[in-house]
Amino acid sequence: MDFLLLAADHSRPINYLPIALQLVIAIGFIGVMMGATHLLGPKRKTKDKLINFESGIPSVGNARQPMGIKYFLVAILFVLFDVEVIFFYPYAVNFREFIAEGIGNTVFLEVVLFVGFFLCGFIYIVKKGALDWED
Repeated sequence: MDFLLLAADHSRPINYLPIALQLVIAIGFIGVMMGATHLLGPKRKTKDKLINFESGIPSVGNARQPMGIKYFLVAILFVLFDVEVIFFYPYAVNFREFIAEGIGNTVFLEVVLFVGFFLCGFIYIVKKGALDWED
């Protein structure tokens, strides 16, 4: 009977015991496995195993050579605009609820402002030439 009373009250620390127990078991399992592989695993340190490995291609030259930034700039801009587009999803999912609650016009105005800021940023990027690959 007391157990049912404890289970009904979700704010008691005893209800978090299964989570804590699972966390302790998981951390213990990881520790045991890492220790076992370290102690039981092979330890052959040869010259070939100690050299740097880069996708099967031998390292040539200095790694600090300057390289073009255009690829990285386009990748960062893609991530930036991709994340901005993700913010449209909640609006699209809840559009009918916004209309039913009578706040559809307000939310639509906010989305139009968001798209406006989005387009201002895109126009700025195009005018700065961030998407031009020719130097």
